[in-house]
Amino acid sequence: MLRHLLKLTWKRKTRNMLLSLEIMLAFVIVFAIAATGTRYWQLYHQPLGFQYADVWAVQLQPPNGNQASRTEGVHDRFLRALTAMPQVENAALTTFPLFQDASMVSRIALPDGSRNVRADLTEASDQFWTTMGMKLDDGRWPSQQDAGADAIATVVNRRLAEELFPGTSPLDKVVVAESSDPKNASRFRIVGVIEDFRGKGEFMSPRPVILFRHAELNGVKLQMTLVVKMRPGTPRSFELDLQRQLKQVRNDWSYTINPLSELRASQLEVQLVPLKVLAVIASFLLAMVGFGLFGVLWQNTTRRIPEIGLRRAMGATAAGISRQIVAEQRLLSSVAMTAGLALLVQLPLTGALGEALSWQVFTGAAALSMGVIYLLSLLCALYPGWRASRLHPAAALHHE
Repeated sequence: MLRHLLKLTWKRKTRNMLLSLEIMLAFVIVFAIAATGTRYWQLYHQPLGFQYADVWAVQLQPPNGNQASRTEGVHDRFLRALTAMPQVENAALTTFPLFQDASMVSRIALPDGSRNVRADLTEASDQFWTTMGMKLDDGRWPSQQDAGADAIATVVNRRLAEELFPGTSPLDKVVVAESSDPKNASRFRIVGVIEDFRGKGEFMSPRPVILFRHAELNGVKLQMTLVVKMRPGTPRSFELDLQRQLKQVRNDWSYTINPLSELRASQLEVQLVPLKVLAVIASFLLAMVGFGLFGVLWQNTTRRIPEIGLRRAMGATAAGISRQIVAEQRLLSSVAMTAGLALLVQLPLTGALGEALSWQVFTGAAALSMGVIYLLSLLCALYPGWRASRLHPAAALHHE
């Protein structure tokens, strides 16, 4: 049967060429959407590296919008004021609010310059690890014992450790942040390793991360963000009490308070917009392809009415005719998708898109898009196949 279908498809290769191109184009479009969705699903199910439940973020806003201000002891006063409240379990400082796109990026290198990697940097106080419910894989957390050391105590994620120190432990190793002034380059001593830290949320691609210890400094310093671990069940209305407590420390500052769960929900909504837009566009394109495919199959079936009548006169059943029409369409779809896969497989082979299109993502997207195209082909072929099977042999043989 397959050999017969291959012969029929080959004999109509000129007629089927445009149809095959249309199916291949639809397959590539569906593959792009499926690959994006598969990558989103893959990232969503990877661990964040911290707990955000019952944690609130307080963005500190100095007067006149000046983000750099004198900070003699003010951060410690904020922390003491917050932890004195019975509804607050813990509080800490960090560079940026979590679930935001803000970031500090630098190239981190070994002192001899033999290896370097581009990494996200986050400053965090000693209470940060407890406040965010983080887990340590190896080593220890930075603490007061690191005050006054020749290098800033730092925690790195597993990815950075493997890239800079393949096959060896990174603990107690020193790395430097590349700077235009080598004499003032920041030095970091690795004291702990975590699995990962994706501060921008579930759809953040894993990347090298450094979390270095915050030390209170005199003079002008970029303002930071407070993260506050609330007791479970604390109502949102507690924000007013929190504002009053912070105003007692610095009445001239403004404070924006948001639970991390709300920041996460807002970020997810924004990050899903491109995928939703692509899905709507793909739906319209698939609908157009479906209508075009249905019209072509209808026309091809009409042209083959004498052939169908001859087959019926020779004993072919109605079900056999219907199965032939559907099988021919599935074979044509298979040929078109095979050509499409031959082109798309070059992306993971060359690594052009990196982890965004790994073999796992490619396999899942290919299977999903093939299923969609097969389903579309089946739906478009069912009615022409049924119509062909209902033809009476005598009427078909006399068809002009």
